[in-house]
Order: sequence, then C-alpha cells, then structure tokens
Amino acid sequence: MWEAIGGIVRRDLLLAMRRRSDAAMSVFFLVIVVSLFPLGVGPEPAVLRTIGPGVLWVAALLACLLSLGRVFTADYLDGVLEQMVLIPQPLAVLVVGKVLAHWLISGLPVVLLSPLLGLQFGLSGESLGVLVMSLLLGTPTLSMIGAIGAALVLGVRGSGLLVALLVLPLYVPILIFGAGAVTSSLAGIGGEANLSLLGACLVLSLFLAPWATAAALRIALE
Repeated sequence: MWEAIGGIVRRDLLLAMRRRSDAAMSVFFLVIVVSLFPLGVGPEPAVLRTIGPGVLWVAALLACLLSLGRVFTADYLDGVLEQMVLIPQPLAVLVVGKVLAHWLISGLPVVLLSPLLGLQFGLSGESLGVLVMSLLLGTPTLSMIGAIGAALVLGVRGSGLLVALLVLPLYVPILIFGAGAVTSSLAGIGGEANLSLLGACLVLSLFLAPWATAAALRIALE
C-alpha cells in the first residue's frame, strides 16, 4: 500500500516540477492577496491584527480551491485514471497518494510561508506558531474535501465554478476553526480548543474522503 502511495506521490511531484508555473500559481495568488490587504486597510496595527487571521485563512482556502482542478483532470484526459482503476490496489489508497501530492505542492508552501505573511499583520510569535499549526492541520483537510468535489465534477464543462459551489460550504467549519485558533491566541485564551477541532476534522476526512472520492471517480469513469 505504502509503495503505491509513494509511487503516486513521486509521479505527481515530478509532473509538478515539469509544470512549475501551474504549481506556483496558487502560491503567488496567496502572497498577492495577503500582501494587498495591509495596503488597502492602512497601517493601523490594531486593525491589521484583528483582520489578519481571517485574511490569511481565507487566502489559504482560496489558494487551495484554485489548485483543485489539477488533482485529477490531467490523469482523466490522458487515460491514466482509467489505468489506476485497474491496478490491484484499492482506488481509495491511490486517492490518498494523489491528495498527499496535492497538499505537498499546494498546501505545504502555504504553511511554510504563513509566518512571513503573518508578520505583515503584526502577529506575535505565539500567534504565528498557532497560525502554522492551524494551517498544518487544516490544509490537508481542505485537500481531502476538495478531492471529493474535484472527482464529482470530473469531465463536466465549467467544473471550476461547480467545484467551488460544492466544497465551499464544507470548507466553512475549517475556516472558522483555523481563524478562530489564531484569534483566540491573540486574545490570550489559547487556541487549543480550535486546534483540537481541526485535528478531529483531519482524522475524519482521512477516514471518509478517500472512499468518497474513489466512489465519485468510478462514477465519472463509467
């Protein structure tokens, strides 16, 4: 099983390296959106600290949404997805590899850049740590949920808007818990409760999302 997941991850990372512009697009989007807010609302530190957690989390959510079209579309168009169904491994296992590769390409850079971006909003060192932890728990969940939406709209014309309509309502709890963890840390009451909820969402998505995505892919290929 781990060999199959590793093979999928290595293949997708290699393809991402060959298409660097596609892989970097969501990261550039995140940096630009987050950097524009301090210019728009002014340099007042209190205002920036208040809106910072929400802005960073909304930008991370939209950056993930922007990259969902690349999870299965290329494999669907060149027939690789049909061959993956024939591999003697559960399709859900292969989905885990696809989602892990998507997170490494789109989610991990967001986590790594978040402390630098958070400095623009005057977040303290402790709040930056909570921000990193919240994104580390939340962005894999966004990828897991997004994979279900990407699989459901596979092969559908105008799928970009459709996948947004499908997954955005499911993203709302992750957004609330993630931004809430940083806000609670700024208020001095700690973000442990929200981080625990993010961890619970991640565990739940790890158990359920691969199977739901695999079922949606089989329907799309029929």
